[in-house]
Amino acid sequence: MIIPTHLLPSAPPKGFPDPFTPFFSPLSKRACAHPIHTIVAIALLASATYVALLEVSLFENTSDDSLGWGFGGYRSNDWTKTALNGAQTMQLNSEAEWQNTPYLKNDQDSTRVTLVTLSFPPSQQSIAPPSNISTDIPVKSLPATSQNSLVFSVPYDETTNFLSQVGVISTGKAIDSAGLSGDQESYWVAKEAGGRNISDNSLSALGLVGWLQNSWESFVILLKNAESLDIAIMAFGYLSMHSTFVSLFLSMRRLGSNFWLATTVLFSSAFAFLFACFTTHRLGVPINLILLSEGLPFLVVIVGFEKPIILTKAVLEASAAQRRKAIQNQDRTKTPTTSIQTAISDAVQEVGFSIVRDYVIEIVILALGAASSIQGGFRRFCFLALWILVFDCVLLFTFYTAILSIKLEINRIKRHVALRKALEDDGVSRRIAESVARENEWPKVLDKDGNLIASDEWSKDKTTTIFGRKIKDSNIKAFKVLTVTGFILVNALNTVILPFRDQAKTVVTRLPPSQLDAMDVARRGLKTLAQTVAPETIVDVLYPITYRPIVHDDSSLPFPASKQSSNLFAEDAVGSKVMQSLLKSLEDPILSKWVFIVLAMSIVLNGYLFNAARWSVKDSHVGEVDVVKAPAQSQAAMPPPPKIAMPPPDIITTEAPVEKPTGDRTDINALVSILKANPKELTDSEALRLCQAGKLPIYALEKSLKDCGRAVAIRRRFVAGTKATIANSQFLAESQLPREHYDYDRVLGACCENVIGYMPLPVGVAGPLVIDGESYWIPMATTEGVLVASTHRGCKSINSGGGVTTVLTGDGMTRGPCVSFSSLARAGAAKLWLDSEEGQKVMKDAFNSTSRFARLQTLKCALAGTYLYIRFRTTTGDAMGMNMISKGVEHALNIMSTVAGFDDMEIISVSGNYCTDKKAAAINWIEGRGKSVVAEAIIPKETVEQTLKITVDALLELNLSKNLIGSAMAGSIGGFNAHAANIVAAIFLATGQDPAQVVESANCITVMRKVNGNLQISVSMPSIEVGTIGGGTILEPQGAMLDLLGVRGPHPTNPGHNAQRLARIVAGAVLAGELSLCSALAAGHLVRSHMAHNRSAAPTRTNTPAPMNGAAIAPMGLTMTRAN
Repeated sequence: MIIPTHLLPSAPPKGFPDPFTPFFSPLSKRACAHPIHTIVAIALLASATYVALLEVSLFENTSDDSLGWGFGGYRSNDWTKTALNGAQTMQLNSEAEWQNTPYLKNDQDSTRVTLVTLSFPPSQQSIAPPSNISTDIPVKSLPATSQNSLVFSVPYDETTNFLSQVGVISTGKAIDSAGLSGDQESYWVAKEAGGRNISDNSLSALGLVGWLQNSWESFVILLKNAESLDIAIMAFGYLSMHSTFVSLFLSMRRLGSNFWLATTVLFSSAFAFLFACFTTHRLGVPINLILLSEGLPFLVVIVGFEKPIILTKAVLEASAAQRRKAIQNQDRTKTPTTSIQTAISDAVQEVGFSIVRDYVIEIVILALGAASSIQGGFRRFCFLALWILVFDCVLLFTFYTAILSIKLEINRIKRHVALRKALEDDGVSRRIAESVARENEWPKVLDKDGNLIASDEWSKDKTTTIFGRKIKDSNIKAFKVLTVTGFILVNALNTVILPFRDQAKTVVTRLPPSQLDAMDVARRGLKTLAQTVAPETIVDVLYPITYRPIVHDDSSLPFPASKQSSNLFAEDAVGSKVMQSLLKSLEDPILSKWVFIVLAMSIVLNGYLFNAARWSVKDSHVGEVDVVKAPAQSQAAMPPPPKIAMPPPDIITTEAPVEKPTGDRTDINALVSILKANPKELTDSEALRLCQAGKLPIYALEKSLKDCGRAVAIRRRFVAGTKATIANSQFLAESQLPREHYDYDRVLGACCENVIGYMPLPVGVAGPLVIDGESYWIPMATTEGVLVASTHRGCKSINSGGGVTTVLTGDGMTRGPCVSFSSLARAGAAKLWLDSEEGQKVMKDAFNSTSRFARLQTLKCALAGTYLYIRFRTTTGDAMGMNMISKGVEHALNIMSTVAGFDDMEIISVSGNYCTDKKAAAINWIEGRGKSVVAEAIIPKETVEQTLKITVDALLELNLSKNLIGSAMAGSIGGFNAHAANIVAAIFLATGQDPAQVVESANCITVMRKVNGNLQISVSMPSIEVGTIGGGTILEPQGAMLDLLGVRGPHPTNPGHNAQRLARIVAGAVLAGELSLCSALAAGHLVRSHMAHNRSAAPTRTNTPAPMNGAAIAPMGLTMTRAN
């Protein structure tokens, strides 16, 4: 930015409307609504612009800026020198015969002339001599070898002037492609000399290697003739420009894109440069490569790429903000119609004014420079730079915003697939994993009424979504076919038309200069000339100069700028010219490769987007979860149900309305047939009869009826009517166990089987608690009174000292299989191999191949006779990971048995209790399992005395005697704490963790010290086993509590970060609970606090008090004693 941004207003003044955003916001929204179309259209337009610039030889130099664009066509001095190169020199001897004779510069007596041949297309029957040749040049017309050629004899000193005048020859009439004359004025333009382009410096004439060599030589010459200061300034400019490029890539990398966003920014700027060059040329302002090479580096450095970076950051922040809003929305059936386009539109609304304001300021400054009276190329470059910024601004809100929409769409697909794959690796069925991934993705797909489309509707619909639009699978196939077919047709058309291009070129002019013979070129002219000139005359025979006909408004006509600009809107065969230019441009060595790369990238990009979006759709089409079938006789052997009063059918709320079928409904076989044909036709009572008859197992109700809610209701009635348990279960169907308003689809195949309802638990929050600088409300699901209140008091005390600081010391879930060998020698050999570098590598490669997230860290082996126990320790991303590890362990052991030579190994169990899972074990306490976290807090002395009502010394004494010595006397393993399991269990229940793993997750040692009169308290928990995906976390209530903590699902960039943060939160909450309970015990507030809260006369109490006013209604009796 030319002017510092902080000196400018970020929004229009109050009372003044925004003059920029109302125009660019709809523009960007339309571009994002059709990003592929926008990108392809702009890329094609840029390619066509490049073709138009090639028509005037973009890669050639110029020495005459007064002739319009100045990169090619008619150039009065440059091309004439090239035309003189390679001329064949001949001398007339005394016998009037021409012979090859090198011309000696010191021969002053001989006359020297030049023979110039002008070659026209063969279709021309007669060619009139040029009428624009100056009369001051003594030119003689000689007989030509062919009727479509003109031959002239020109004094050698006047050759350059003559050639400059015949570069463009006016015919006075239009000549069409068939050689017929028309009414419009036309011209002959010199095209080639000796089969080469007029300028030997062109890329097409020299080839890429030759052009690079020639350019390098020109650069060296320019470098030698330049001033040292100029060289230093240009070197500094180019170094600064490349540092700007590096800064762009680094900035985009910080925003989450290592390569593509920065690359597309450069593409957008390159397109703007092409459009600006073409516009400047059409407006008649001459520009040359030297001017560009000197000015562009400083333009890049001054303008920079801050605007795309600002827009990218705003778009990503708007997208993240909308995701957070969608997550926080409590009504899951009705979500705001947010989308990627809305996020980009919000970002444009936020930063659009400041971005366009900067563009306008820069454009105004450049316009002043273009209108100044400074001589040289400064004005022209300012004019070009002005247009570069204009097009760059437009492309930023069209081309680049379309790129950003694709970036957000790819991010959405990656999040969706990553979550689904992680759930599948953790043992969740594909159907449930897809449902959870779709429920948690953003933006959500809504129907026309704004309702969230259910996962089962997606399976039936056979559609996918891209950029918020539902697309049928058939459309995806059609798109692929059309893309590939179009690519093949373009190349086939180019190949077919190739032989018919440039037929105007004669065979003679296509030959290399070394194969041309002067007598073949101008035999008749030389013969006539020999009769009119004196002996010893020297003749330079030039190679024929070919011409092409153009009308006066041809865009490639190299007229002065004033003449070209008047023909800006000519419409002479526009479609024909475009096709001819496009086909001809494919001969260019750079453009042909560019077109191929663009088409290939387009196919890959679209194929990736469509296929990636369809990954989830394909998986949602798979069959329902396979339920293990129990033996049929187990149901058939069940005694007939007693005759009891069944609950009325109106409690079944999930039964879909069906037509009453006709026929015999009393025969059980007829009901079986209906079940197989269309289970929705069965009534609930008929389905219940099938269950009672053993024809429909109760575990298969969901799979058979295709309605989880209905299956739960029928199963409850079946259990209530079971004869063996009727004394206790007869009232289950109408009991207070809730059944309705629950998403049982999430439960099936993931959380529970034989479901008859759900168990609500009260959930409280403690806090907010500051953990590592962030505040969290701690959700706790519990039925124990004052537990949440006590933890809440601990949070308040910890916050007064600055909060909790945590350190993650380890992260690795374990699984310890048991294998057996026939002898101790073989078991020992297996242990030595596993401990070796080779064995570690083989097992690691085998294990890591089974999952995208599980990565084997270490193997620990132990021998017990011929039994070998192997403890696999692995990372599992954001999943708790037991199922993920079990799959990897099975595969690794299989590789060990079949590949490593231990085929005599017998796998006793995948879990040999060497993990150790859901049991108290010293190995978990010593080596850790899951996440190992240490949390610490400093409690000021005043807080300890005023809030906790105790002294620091009393707390230290209690911690030593109770938590340390007392637990050691009891032989505790990992139990050196007051009540860590209380807080861990409550958080586990609230957040969908495995409650059984509280056994090892609650391993904790509480340490207290006195530091500068304040209390330093810490908890060390080496085996916190948590996850944020899989298991109970897929259920909506538990997922909502993870949302409260900000750790739901997989972390978008660092797999495992969310689970680690949840472990830190658990440790921080345990620290708060330990502080509060220990303070209550030391102060003697335990019984009083419980009596105040619960109004119960509990004789003793050893857990979780809190001095807090208020009373609960229900008496507890001796339940507190039983809870302990």
